[in-house]
Amino acid sequence: MRKLSRMTAVILVLILLLSLIGCSSSADKKTHLTFQIWDVYQRPGMQAICDAYTAKHPDVVIDVQATSWSEYWTKLEASAESNTMPDIFWMHTNQLLYYADFGMLADVTDLYDDVDPNYYEEHFSEISRSNASGSDGRLYGVPKDKDNGLLVYNKEMFDAADVPYPTDDWTWEDLTDASRKIHDKTGKYGFMAYNDDQLGYWCFAYQAGGHILTADRTKAGYTNPGTVKGIEFYVNMQKEDWCPDQTYFAETAPGTAFFSEEGAMYLEGNWNLPQLMENYPEMRGKWDLAKLPKCADPVEDSESLDQDGRATMSNGLCYSTAAHGKKRDIALDVIKFFGTEEAQRIQGENGAAIPAYIGCEESWRAAFDSYDEKLNLDVIFEQFDYAVQAIYNSASPKWKSLVLDELTDVYAGKQELMTGLENMENIVNTETAKKLAKD
Repeated sequence: MRKLSRMTAVILVLILLLSLIGCSSSADKKTHLTFQIWDVYQRPGMQAICDAYTAKHPDVVIDVQATSWSEYWTKLEASAESNTMPDIFWMHTNQLLYYADFGMLADVTDLYDDVDPNYYEEHFSEISRSNASGSDGRLYGVPKDKDNGLLVYNKEMFDAADVPYPTDDWTWEDLTDASRKIHDKTGKYGFMAYNDDQLGYWCFAYQAGGHILTADRTKAGYTNPGTVKGIEFYVNMQKEDWCPDQTYFAETAPGTAFFSEEGAMYLEGNWNLPQLMENYPEMRGKWDLAKLPKCADPVEDSESLDQDGRATMSNGLCYSTAAHGKKRDIALDVIKFFGTEEAQRIQGENGAAIPAYIGCEESWRAAFDSYDEKLNLDVIFEQFDYAVQAIYNSASPKWKSLVLDELTDVYAGKQELMTGLENMENIVNTETAKKLAKD
């Protein structure tokens, strides 16, 4: 009988071991699901709700995979094209319409009909439901969270300049006055107005009575009088010595500047607060939160919201699954659980985000219980009363970066503000018309 060589024998043994491992994996008879997210700081919270589900369904295993924002969308688009999307994944408002309109997301409108046909209306706000809705008005995700932007300020710098802390009644004039005094007394920047939409000029446009998109999301409103007023105020702050210009922000993020104590105020999203408390322990007790200042004399316009000069942008994610995924039914059952009061409360208590589920919002405060220094979290919840839904339509992925590029040229002095706003409006209208024509 012919003998096997030593190398051949080793290879056969390895093949046998691998086959046994494969058999063992398949023999556990469990359903393995992948759950992709883009925020590593929220991973513990997402793992906690997965653990709560698998405790009730031990035959299911959920692997939470966290990646970076840019890598997330690159991988998701590639997997969508090859029909290998993750079993469960986060969906952002800027991308939901794109994926939903192409039939890539499962319709979850009737997911809770066996529980309550009005489940979404009773437990999620209009903004949260809209964030998860496609162009056809159907829901393509279960609302996950909600947020808004707020004013972060350095108490020590205010004290050093003998300036009272921001109040609920602060106006734009109070913001600029405080910024000027702080700079004059301390040499530090006052308010740091960086080139951003959700945490920047969008807020001021709506405070001034303007609008970025019409109510039906088919037309832009960059040349609306209120919009012009708000954006002009925001952009012109960089002309003051108490506000850095955009070349400064190209090298230093506003948050980095703030926590390096180079500036007294900037706009921040509540979703970043837990990690800021964790990452900058030496700053605890030195900073706090306030509502965004309001416009004292907003422009009246038929398309404007009745905001009384107040506005902050509110966004929110949702849990989605692929329309034709191989494990679609079990994935739907998982995200159905994710939309329950139990799961949403677990998310909040783990500091992942403010739950979208009405009545569970306060659970998010638990993320700050371990710190002796307390932040004025009340302002976040109070701002939801006049929050404006983050701006998007089905063409948003095409126009968002382009309009920011136009505004960058305005900041750089390459074009006048009105020229830039006219270009921005044209870009949004053109891209939106193209998308509507395809649909």
